[in-house]
Amino acid sequence: MKRFEREDVLVADKENVVDNKRKRSTETIDSLAKKQRLSTESNEELDRNVRLEYLLKQSESFSNFLTATTKLPTNKKQPLQQQQLKKQNNKKQNKQQQITEDINNNNNNGPFRFVSSPDYIKGQMRDYQIVGLNWMISLYENNICGILADEMGLGKTLQTISLLGYMKHHCNEAGPHLVIVPKSTLQNWMNEFQKWCPTIRAICLIGDKSDRKDFKKDILAVGNWDVCVTSYEMIRYEKQVLQKIQWRYMVIDEAHRIKNEKCKLSTFIRQFSTTNRLLLTGTPLQNNLHELWALLNFMLPDIFNSADDFDQWFNTDACLDDAALVKRLHSILEPFLLRRLKLDVEKSLKPKKVTKIYVGLSKMQIEWYQRILRKEITVVNNIDNSVTKRNLFNTLMQCRKCTNHPYLFDGAEPGPPYTTDMHIVNNSGKMMALDKILHRLQQQGSRVLIFSQFKIMLTILEDYCAWRSFSYCRLDGSTRHEERTRQIDEYNAKDSKVFIFLLSTRAGGLGINLTTADVVIFYDSDFNPQMDLQAMDRAHRIGQTKKVRVFRLITKDTIEEKIIQMSEKKLELDKTVIQKGKNAFVLSKDVILDMLRGEKIDERKEFVLSDREIKAILAKDDDDDDDEEKVVGK
Repeated sequence: MKRFEREDVLVADKENVVDNKRKRSTETIDSLAKKQRLSTESNEELDRNVRLEYLLKQSESFSNFLTATTKLPTNKKQPLQQQQLKKQNNKKQNKQQQITEDINNNNNNGPFRFVSSPDYIKGQMRDYQIVGLNWMISLYENNICGILADEMGLGKTLQTISLLGYMKHHCNEAGPHLVIVPKSTLQNWMNEFQKWCPTIRAICLIGDKSDRKDFKKDILAVGNWDVCVTSYEMIRYEKQVLQKIQWRYMVIDEAHRIKNEKCKLSTFIRQFSTTNRLLLTGTPLQNNLHELWALLNFMLPDIFNSADDFDQWFNTDACLDDAALVKRLHSILEPFLLRRLKLDVEKSLKPKKVTKIYVGLSKMQIEWYQRILRKEITVVNNIDNSVTKRNLFNTLMQCRKCTNHPYLFDGAEPGPPYTTDMHIVNNSGKMMALDKILHRLQQQGSRVLIFSQFKIMLTILEDYCAWRSFSYCRLDGSTRHEERTRQIDEYNAKDSKVFIFLLSTRAGGLGINLTTADVVIFYDSDFNPQMDLQAMDRAHRIGQTKKVRVFRLITKDTIEEKIIQMSEKKLELDKTVIQKGKNAFVLSKDVILDMLRGEKIDERKEFVLSDREIKAILAKDDDDDDDEEKVVGK
């Protein structure tokens, strides 16, 4: 018996030895795998850091070429700068004489630097625009692509035209150049070419299939032109024809449209054969740093070739707290991006005054708002994570529509028969405020732009304007190109009697010059505050002689108020990278859920702004200094 027990013990000991060996072997393998993984990660991190240092050195070398072009001599400093130039060139002549002589002789031994508006430009460029031209000339001379990121309304179109004029008149390179723009700005670009540099032969590719067929045969194929201006949509329709042309310069206006490197527009134009690329955007950053990488990758794919590396180097959250990292990012961007703000360079333009006007819900709006929250409460309170972002976003949009006007929902408007009278005003808190504001603005002689994101809301406003006998124009995403041009010309015409221009925020906020207006009203606000900034800059831009007043209608104690508070944080990201500010905001599923869960069904009361409050809001002042944002009704 003992013998068997002893054999059992020996067997157990052997099994324990085998188990221990197997365990040690497994631990050794796991340890080696862990060390190998750490080593690989370490090597990847080391390799990534080496590439970052290389990129910084590359940027520094580019900056050395471009440094001299970012400043323009002024009359007060002219003698000192003349002496510096004489020392450099060992010539006793002033700068203007030297540049004139170089241009006349087509001297290619040194770069051209303009100190005044070029002679091929029919008009006077501003000093900062000449700086921008010199900067773009330096990019061209060093075969570098770039982003002209001046704030909206500083004349990026004119600066671009002046560059193409320089190419034609002083480099004997008339083209062909391709300028890709939003459909709403096509006619404006053609007008600007004719106004500033009529010697550039610009053609416009637009129209239906039949029109484009004749255009390609009779104009494009003939080649008797310098610049082809076309829209994003035409790139998709005519990519096969346009890809066959060897383009000298490709210019993309409102270039944040390619902030997603996988979008169709970005995919198509990457297949085009181009020598140089120039991106124009007043909003180089909107949501995150990856979008900036997409622009840089489009311009310089050999340098900014890895999105993962860029995201690792410049994680948005890390940038917010790391001043050294932000400084590094600025060093990389400096050679490729030129950014100026209106307040810094355009001293003749009076600052805009922004006023937030908080309004209440009407009785009908309160009923509909409560109905929406009660209906969707099971979705909002779902705790098993089965609810999708799409469900939440739909609830969010229903609440937003209700804050605008209950007539955005079927069955809310009384009828049939459907009539337009005072009920269209009294059933919306925003309409009650707007009705009072517009009457006083008309008495003051102001002209108004009203923006909304909802086409159906524009239709309600259109009915309201007709009922109140306010003369108006309307532009949204479905408006045909010819009709856009006609309405813009009608509104901007000398002694025009058109009081109101109704615009869709995104369709009407790009590249449209409406400086004859001096008041901008946001009936509702865009999720992306950059869209609203672009929209208000249709009036607040070069050529505006009046002080622009901006009124933003916000429904108090609703989801709209929370969205505006949170979305404004997006603007801080632009300040981090471009203007040294901080923070960012993304409308994620969790963010939407938190906002909706914070909504209380029964905590809303009616209130209407008094005539005295409206009068105070619209009181004009003669103070031209910067105005802080004003809040009324909160």
